[in-house]
Amino acid sequence: MATTVSAASAPTPSHGPRLDAHLHPAGRWIFLAVLVGALGYAGGSVISDTAEVGETLATGVFLFLALALLIALGFEFVNGFHDTANAVATVIYTHAMPAPLAVVWSGFFNFLGVLLSSGAVAYSIVTLLPIELILHIGSAGGFAMIFALLLAAVLWNLATWYVGLPNSSSHALIGSILGVGLANQLLSRGLGGTSGVDWSQAQKVLSGLLFSPLIGFAGALVLLLVMKRFMRDPKLYSAPRTDAPPPRGIRATLILTCTAVSFAHGSNDGQKGMGLIMLILIGCAPTAYALNRTVPQSAMPAFVAQARSAEAIFARQPGPEPRSIDAARATVTKGLATRHIDTPAVYGALSSLSRDVGDRLASYGSLDKVPAAATPNLRGDMYLVLDASKMVVADEGAQSRFTAQDIEGIKSYSGALEKGTRFIPFWVKVTVAIALGLGTMVGWRRIVVTVGERIGKTHLTYGMGMSAELVTAATILLADRFGHLPVSTTHILSSGVAGASVANGAGLQWRTIRNMALAWVMTLPAAMLLAGGLYWALLTVLRTTMAV
Repeated sequence: MATTVSAASAPTPSHGPRLDAHLHPAGRWIFLAVLVGALGYAGGSVISDTAEVGETLATGVFLFLALALLIALGFEFVNGFHDTANAVATVIYTHAMPAPLAVVWSGFFNFLGVLLSSGAVAYSIVTLLPIELILHIGSAGGFAMIFALLLAAVLWNLATWYVGLPNSSSHALIGSILGVGLANQLLSRGLGGTSGVDWSQAQKVLSGLLFSPLIGFAGALVLLLVMKRFMRDPKLYSAPRTDAPPPRGIRATLILTCTAVSFAHGSNDGQKGMGLIMLILIGCAPTAYALNRTVPQSAMPAFVAQARSAEAIFARQPGPEPRSIDAARATVTKGLATRHIDTPAVYGALSSLSRDVGDRLASYGSLDKVPAAATPNLRGDMYLVLDASKMVVADEGAQSRFTAQDIEGIKSYSGALEKGTRFIPFWVKVTVAIALGLGTMVGWRRIVVTVGERIGKTHLTYGMGMSAELVTAATILLADRFGHLPVSTTHILSSGVAGASVANGAGLQWRTIRNMALAWVMTLPAAMLLAGGLYWALLTVLRTTMAV
């Protein structure tokens, strides 16, 4: 006869987890040394990279860059202690690991996740930004955009952390980006401001943030029911009786799932800061960072050939030849801003820009030989053609104009352009990884208590922890690998704990669920308003300062 296990009959544990334990005093010095070392490594890398290409940064520009990098790394630090607390809640509340060890363990695997990430998610975030600000990232508008969206995301994260709400850093950052985009367009073009937001990309990103918590809830619920059907050990579905560690096999599984969530969180969330840091670097030190100067010279002949092929493909479409390269840039920029590229004028402009890019690459011989004065224009043209080419490939109307071979040629050219303009230096990965990892070890208690005690009505069981974390890790890694989408570790895991609680017959604490749902709903509009207001204020200050 099947063993029936219900949370309602589970014994109340006699000991809760110890959340007041502290690291060894030496740990604080190690923490401080790693933090100082990371900042020194970042500063030294910037100095080395700019010196290598002969770019000298004025003292004011260097200080401005340092401040921007500190804020960007601060966002990742806050992201660490805000989001990653979710990964350690299950191992702490099931006594699989003591709290100090759990946060250090999670921080280390967050670090590895960032280092081994692809970087694709970083640029899915960047593509949400207004095209004119990306092309002129070193302008007052570009710097105001970066500072506004970072400050807004950090402030909202700190506010929700203070009250112990598991809020999404991804929601906060994306809301900030949308707020800056709308504010930019409202200030420059009036009520036609929605043209400054790539709503097709925004819809893709927001759909990931919308559906991933539902997947977390349903996935954990179904997985726990399946576990009950085939894994009948009552210990899996009953609250721990004491503060003793769980049986060896169960403990190993719980530590493995915590590790998987930590690694997945690092691989996805760490990339969000990378893309923004690259924009900061491009704005302050374009010669060193606007183009990927590590692309080998041996790759240039193929790159030039792909540019020539794309030129011919676009030229076969009926369209007027632009009067000049400046006119071609303006045509493609307008097409991207309005999301309307399937026109003869745009195809003619793309042909001209592709020819010009190919000519310049052929004359320079490699990206590392592009002169400082020519770097911003070349990077801007490559960026324009890349984004327009991606839009052509994705547009059904545009696809009908080209053969399958043409589409493959455009995709091949896009891939080369992407390698030349969208890259993440290793030192950026390392410093973001350290910021996220160190953040994991600070301020985690508030969110851990919410996840461990205030979602379900009973103590977290081994099975609940396993199912919630397995589904969370799988969802994040799949979104990263196949969709290049930013998703929220917080909402997936919190929803997974809720789903597992329902499957275990525990019931939910509706006050917490209501507050979490309210934070989820409010984050986007709150971050948009905050970022938009900050953008307006900072833009006014920077324009006044630069004018003086």
